[in-house]
Amino acid sequence: MNQFLFETIETAGAAIRNKRISPVELTQMTLNQIHEYEPRVNAFITVMEEEALAQARQLEEELLNNVVRGPLHGIPIAVKDILQTKGVKTTGGSKIFEDWIPSEDAAAVQKLREAGAVIIGKANLHEFAMGATTENPHYGSTKNPWNVTRIPGGSSGGSAVATATGMAFGAVGTDTAGSIRLPTAMCGTVGFKPTYGVVSRRGCLPFSWSLDHVGPMARTVQDAAIMLEVMKGYDQKDRASVKRTMPVLSDSLNDLKGVKLGFYEPYMFAGIDADVKKVIDEAFRQLESLGAEIVPIDLPGIDEALNALKAIAQSEVVSVHEPLLKKYGHLYGDDLKYRFEFGSDISATIYLRAQRRREQFVRETIKQMNGIDALVGPTNVQPPFEIGTMVPEMAISNMFTLGKTPLANILGFPALSVACGFTTENLPVGLQLIGKPFTDRRVLQIGDCYENSMPWVKALKRCKGTVLLLPRTKEAEGRFS
Repeated sequence: MNQFLFETIETAGAAIRNKRISPVELTQMTLNQIHEYEPRVNAFITVMEEEALAQARQLEEELLNNVVRGPLHGIPIAVKDILQTKGVKTTGGSKIFEDWIPSEDAAAVQKLREAGAVIIGKANLHEFAMGATTENPHYGSTKNPWNVTRIPGGSSGGSAVATATGMAFGAVGTDTAGSIRLPTAMCGTVGFKPTYGVVSRRGCLPFSWSLDHVGPMARTVQDAAIMLEVMKGYDQKDRASVKRTMPVLSDSLNDLKGVKLGFYEPYMFAGIDADVKKVIDEAFRQLESLGAEIVPIDLPGIDEALNALKAIAQSEVVSVHEPLLKKYGHLYGDDLKYRFEFGSDISATIYLRAQRRREQFVRETIKQMNGIDALVGPTNVQPPFEIGTMVPEMAISNMFTLGKTPLANILGFPALSVACGFTTENLPVGLQLIGKPFTDRRVLQIGDCYENSMPWVKALKRCKGTVLLLPRTKEAEGRFS
């Protein structure tokens, strides 16, 4: 039955609705998996065992009365510990909030609960979501399940690891410069950053209010779409929230004929590891075999726009944390202290100039994407490095050197990372698709078609319970060839 933990949300949900497994049984199986593997990977700050079982019992009783809330009814989901959970501590990965117990759920968490999801625990993260490695000085580093000496990516590293290891069927993450997509790429799962404003950030401790996104993390694209369908929607208490009816679930595409993907090589392949590039090149060939046309595209002003992102993010985060810094400055990790020093030097003039540059870049990119369904490229351009090897002064640049995720944040466009293969060291690589505003469903459709076309995807699902967390062997590696 342990292998059932690596089924999709679709399959597990159907089993619950057909009463082949109960919400309580599935929740207990998930908790048993956490007890077995959690000490080794450190994916959680808080495991909500009592709360999860209480939820599961209620959902089981509803099921016996033929009440089904939807496809997430009885499905264990993890939540990044930067989103509020009513009655359960929300630390933000910081010592400052180690004892804070919110009185209400974050908007996304509330919607998941109402849809029948069982909140299994609060996932570990890079302190205050401000880093790409999930090396947390207060709650310990989260380990990459494919090689526990390596980082899992960040900042939503715990969410990605919990999903990859069968300790949750999906998770909620946040993404300011790639914090959903980078860890999912490095852990062999799926992450989706919606169009800015599609999912409410209410109840999420902010990093950068003009760049922050909340989104789903799962093991398949379709599962991410199921979660997003529940999480999205207008929220009048989030000023960035948009009033827009936008269904995201749809039938799978049989091929990609007529799909045009834009590729800007000077950015997407800059700094790419040769081993990672081989995997991405093969993914491009597969997309083309499905009928997609990959065409060169220009993104004028991209360097200035990415520099603008750095200025915006760092100045906004200093503004958010200024009251805390005065009282609790000594409780922050070293890499965050360096980040605040950098942000404090950004003047109002520089900040406003950066926001104007951003607006110009968004307008120009929309023009460049005329006739293009999505941009395509790698999610991560480097494999995960060893834990404990990054000095604080360099940590601020990790998101820009490890991957190509920040582009979608400065744009605010929907972006998907889907697993696309492995390096010779058996470390996952992610393929990224970036759509135009509010084309979230189209991006998910393209990613789903690609994912379903890859024969190793089914093998990946079957093998996760036996390959993850175990010493690498030739037999294990052969399953992915």
